[in-house]
Amino acid sequence: MKPVNIGFLGFGTVGQGTATVLTRNAAEISRRAGQDIIVKSASVRSTNRTLDPLLADIQLTDDSESIVNDPDVDVIVEVMGGDEPARSLILTAIANGKHIVTANKALIACHGGEIFEAAREHGVSVAFEAAVAGGIPVIKSIREGLAGNKIQWLAGIINGTCNYILTEMLEKDREFEDVLNEAMELGYAEADPTFDIEGIDAAHKLTILASIAFGVPLQFDAVYIEGISSITREDTAYAQELGYRIKHLGLAVDTGNGIELRVHPTLIPERRLIANVNGVMNAVLVHADAVGPTLYYGAGAGAEPTGSSVVADIMDVVRVASASVANRVPTLAFQHDALIDTHPMKSEEFQTAFYLRILVEDKPGVMAEITKALGDESISIEAIIQKEQLDGSSKVPIILLTKKIVEGAMNRAIEKLESLDSIEGKVTRIRMETLDAS
Repeated sequence: MKPVNIGFLGFGTVGQGTATVLTRNAAEISRRAGQDIIVKSASVRSTNRTLDPLLADIQLTDDSESIVNDPDVDVIVEVMGGDEPARSLILTAIANGKHIVTANKALIACHGGEIFEAAREHGVSVAFEAAVAGGIPVIKSIREGLAGNKIQWLAGIINGTCNYILTEMLEKDREFEDVLNEAMELGYAEADPTFDIEGIDAAHKLTILASIAFGVPLQFDAVYIEGISSITREDTAYAQELGYRIKHLGLAVDTGNGIELRVHPTLIPERRLIANVNGVMNAVLVHADAVGPTLYYGAGAGAEPTGSSVVADIMDVVRVASASVANRVPTLAFQHDALIDTHPMKSEEFQTAFYLRILVEDKPGVMAEITKALGDESISIEAIIQKEQLDGSSKVPIILLTKKIVEGAMNRAIEKLESLDSIEGKVTRIRMETLDAS
């Protein structure tokens, strides 16, 4: 049987990791896929580079168009990232009848609808397991393994940079900026870490997970996004004192009245397994009606972990290449004409509990003012801690945990609190989720 030829768009860390796995494990992969899979070519910025001897037979070119137009290339693996030229190259490849495997979460989250429609028209497949959570096969698990379930919610630690920073802040009592600089030096964060620490990367991934989980269109613009740059080491310590860990979560919840799509720092009870996912590791917790909670844990990035997911996608594409489009596993888990444009809820409609840190004057009557502001919005207090006075100051931090409340009510309460003369500065607010299985 004719070998399947692969052409890479981009050949950096993930591209070379994928090619290494394909070449090193070629015999085993062939036994599983039923055909030999060969890396034919790869586009690079400069062809003056030295590859691992294992990859010496790969043709390097700085002309990406030549790869998507090569009649001998059967599958395009896009690992160059970004919107353009990746989007245009993929659409050209699809028009040429080539199957697509991509690790580009931003491309799928923002342009997936256009790409999937083009793929349907030309009878080719688009696979993107590596776009979410690196080496963890979470997309396949939700799309296929949980296909008989109605998924109720999912919560994921899906950005390793944020998880590394929050872990270091808690375990070593370090400041955010200090850990961020170290993460950049170690290569965990980009030179411009904005996409990571401000939650955009996680929002791209959550967009994809939510679409597959609930059968809704990809709707990145509907995701509420909040990063971790405002979290202090005091917050991580206070949360631990109360029995919680702060994690940067992506949450998608089917409320019955709409879909909550949100990315933000979150207090989680420390007894939960997902609260103990540390360092650069990723995890996704899915709650479904038949199976209950399932947790998917592993490396969220890295050359070979991500390459493992890319290779699995390539093998899937090879296996189903001869099947009709109607008989393939739907790209977004549900048949494309069965996607429901369910109302994405606004942040004011979210329901969650809250951690509040308030800096107040240490004098009588302050707590009465705080409880009145909360009580006016029917917000109940679950726990309260008053810390010692700050050095050389008459101010004391007060930590409050509230019961679950509609976020619009909390917004109004915080506005009232910040208007009080006895309260200094802004109220720090972090959402809380129990993530229980009930």
